[in-house]
Amino acid sequence: MVGRAHGLPRNRGLAPRKTAARSGPGQGRPWAHPTDGLFVADDPSLAPGVARVLRRLPPLAGAPIRIGRAPGLRGRYGASHAGTLLRDRRILFDCAPAEFPRIFVHEVFHFVWLRAGNAARRSFGQLLASEIEGGVSGELGWSAELRKGKLTAADRRNRTRPWREYCCESFCDTAAWLYSGVERHDEFTLAKRCRKTRGQWFDRMLGGRQIPI
Repeated sequence: MVGRAHGLPRNRGLAPRKTAARSGPGQGRPWAHPTDGLFVADDPSLAPGVARVLRRLPPLAGAPIRIGRAPGLRGRYGASHAGTLLRDRRILFDCAPAEFPRIFVHEVFHFVWLRAGNAARRSFGQLLASEIEGGVSGELGWSAELRKGKLTAADRRNRTRPWREYCCESFCDTAAWLYSGVERHDEFTLAKRCRKTRGQWFDRMLGGRQIPI
């Protein structure tokens, strides 16, 4: 999937309800870490929003990522909020300001997923598989829920491309729920007990260290 454009599809009937801090990993506390030069905004109007969200993220490290706007973005599933070009280290946005924190974190975590390593990716996949096997429905973003609804038991068993894409999108949507500061959203349909388990996974696997992107 390296080098392909990852588009975050829009669910036009859903919208954020409230932005607020909450308890849990990455919520309610700013991280003290330098981010100067990590994100380069081609559109200066994006810079303040990026700076606010970065205070909520764990420390990140890597080569600069350029961010900009691209009206009319479209992906495999139609109109998209954003698209990420991993090899070009570039993120393009076409979303409303209220959605930007959630969408920004989602796209940044595509870079995290790419560098997370097979062990971490497999571990998160096992967490998702246990949810599905337990009859858990819902997700933490439309991008993941759309793919989850198309999965078969064979996809999960054989770790097919649809399964791997679902794991990636679920990882990014979970990060967006966890770190964006958006407390409630119509796309947050996963059961609260599962949200807690995912938050603990992120805290265990990514907490307390600098994350490569």
